[in-house]
Amino acid sequence: MIAPTPSGPAEESEHNPLTSREGWTEFATERISPPVLLPPARRQKLTEAERGDYYAALEDYHSQLVIVSTPTIRKVTTTGRKRILLNRRQKSARRGIILSGLAGTGKTTAITQLGKTHEQLLRHRGLHRSGAVPVVYVTVPPAATPKMLATEIARFIGLQLPARYSQVEVTNAVCDLLCTLGTDLVLIDELHNLDPTTRVGAEASDQIKYLSERIPATFVLAGVEVEGTGLFAGRRGGQIAGRYSFITTNAFPHNTATDKDAWQALVATMEDSLLLHAHRPGTLRKLGPYLHDRTGGMIGSLSHLIREAAIDALTDETEKITRKGLEAIDLDQAAERHNARRKQRKRRNQHPDNPAA
Repeated sequence: MIAPTPSGPAEESEHNPLTSREGWTEFATERISPPVLLPPARRQKLTEAERGDYYAALEDYHSQLVIVSTPTIRKVTTTGRKRILLNRRQKSARRGIILSGLAGTGKTTAITQLGKTHEQLLRHRGLHRSGAVPVVYVTVPPAATPKMLATEIARFIGLQLPARYSQVEVTNAVCDLLCTLGTDLVLIDELHNLDPTTRVGAEASDQIKYLSERIPATFVLAGVEVEGTGLFAGRRGGQIAGRYSFITTNAFPHNTATDKDAWQALVATMEDSLLLHAHRPGTLRKLGPYLHDRTGGMIGSLSHLIREAAIDALTDETEKITRKGLEAIDLDQAAERHNARRKQRKRRNQHPDNPAA
């Protein structure tokens, strides 16, 4: 048996990616403790060094902010937990989940929150034995081959293998060790990097199926619009479609009263998590329709917009978020294109007889 290598020094922990055992463990066990906002009298008594540390802590807090329990996260967590329980006694043909949708609709957040919830539950119930790796999280490399997929898993668990190892040897070593480590949830992200229409991509798709047969775990896959990649086409696709539930992630709509209430609740949760001395509560709630127009209802864009605005408010010492400050932030191209189309429609509505508007 080839054993995984030990973790690196503690001082390097901040550099551990989520796709490593150390990085995942830090993520799964972290407890965010928000800084305490000091009243003006206390802030005035801070030394220059203390003031620097205080605001650095606020900036660090807003760099990650809060994870909102969206409908997608709740659905993935609920469905995932049931799959894990149902698969526990299955010897083969275990059922999994595939998440698919546009970029920025919360796929990665949803599957990682499922993994974090599962691992924390095991720890809470005293079922997480020392040295166990209940959750594995990897991403599909571009133009992935079967060996590359197995190697990504080996890298996650710190399993160092000779470069001369064949695909079969790497796969066998990974499967044997994960069985020993008690892995019961495998999260595979960036599934769109796999192209089943090519020979290599089809073989990599087969590798995922093979791994799910060898490893007694629930597999959860996520990618951008994977239904358009040919993943479910042909005989191979039929096998995948017959074993995986499909969950589509979308932008938040803003058409009905129920849609608007859900969006407002999301904005309110994010606003309530802000720690800015001069921010007026309810400001972002009032800007809810604007925020939807600005971000196209994409939770990833909304989170980025609010977090960057909060950091700007700390940097310029205004300590409050305003529409003017939000307008000054450059978002991802998808959101900016949506915003440009919105402004164009608005101009046309204001000047219906002017085709150049």
